[in-house]
Amino acid sequence: MINETILAIIISFAISAVLCPIVIPFLHKLKFGQQVRDDGPQAHLKKQGTPTMGGLIILSSIIITSLFYIRDYPKVIPVLFVTVGFGIIGFLDDYIKIVMKRSEGLNPKQKLLGQIVITAIFTYYLISADGVGTEMLIPFTGGFDGGMMLDLGWLFVPAVFFIVLGTDNGVNFTDGLDGLCTSVTILVATFFTIVALGEGSGISPITGAVVGSLLGFLLFNVYPAKVFMGDTGSLALGGFVAASAFMMRMPIFIAIVGFIYLAEVLSVMIQVTYFKKTGGKRIFKMAPIHHHFELCGWSETRVVAVFSTVTAILCLIAYLGL
Repeated sequence: MINETILAIIISFAISAVLCPIVIPFLHKLKFGQQVRDDGPQAHLKKQGTPTMGGLIILSSIIITSLFYIRDYPKVIPVLFVTVGFGIIGFLDDYIKIVMKRSEGLNPKQKLLGQIVITAIFTYYLISADGVGTEMLIPFTGGFDGGMMLDLGWLFVPAVFFIVLGTDNGVNFTDGLDGLCTSVTILVATFFTIVALGEGSGISPITGAVVGSLLGFLLFNVYPAKVFMGDTGSLALGGFVAASAFMMRMPIFIAIVGFIYLAEVLSVMIQVTYFKKTGGKRIFKMAPIHHHFELCGWSETRVVAVFSTVTAILCLIAYLGL
């Protein structure tokens, strides 16, 4: 199992690293360039026109690599389904914004409907499939061997929707700086890969494929980025994180290893709520919170380094909780 997972990482990395220099010029030619917000940090204006929709590279490497393992590791399928499903929603959003020149992309109701449908199918699988179940491991109670499990009963269904959609939006908000979402998610995916190998859930080939694909993508996404993942990538990765956690009965651990995702989405919710309640006042200089630190004088690379370091430490803490 370890050898297969390592091979999955290598294959996915190679595909991603080879596709980037091929696809990036193609995206340039099609004028699939990033549209930068006028009200954002002024330093980001130079990013205008940088190719986006690089999530297609990430998804391609994950899908191709996973196909080698589906027959022997069928539990890869539900994780791949959620990852690709959410990626398709992100692709449609990117396509409408960039190609059809509609700044809003999919409207919130359309995007939410798509997310709900995919989550509903995944929830049905969790409830009905053998070897998965609806229990959730509670951190720091003894791990998989005798640890305490939380059984929410009928509340499991709304919990799945809340966690999956919340995680997906958190990852989406994290994609705002060169290499930020990529770096943070590499660490989260590495954590899941290590745990999957030890726990024997049978999903380590796809978690390894995500690690490899993001490592290859990071070569071109690190500051100054030559390509952005867009919603195609960030929504797909959000689906991957949530689906992997549920397949290993570890959704509660997302609050630990995915703390950065949580902080990003909460910062937006807090900012919007406070703005409406106070008639225009703000708590943060700008939300999501990575922009707040930028406007406080931090460079992009410093924000990415700090957020990645925090994630790495939290992954180690989460591992102690097993």
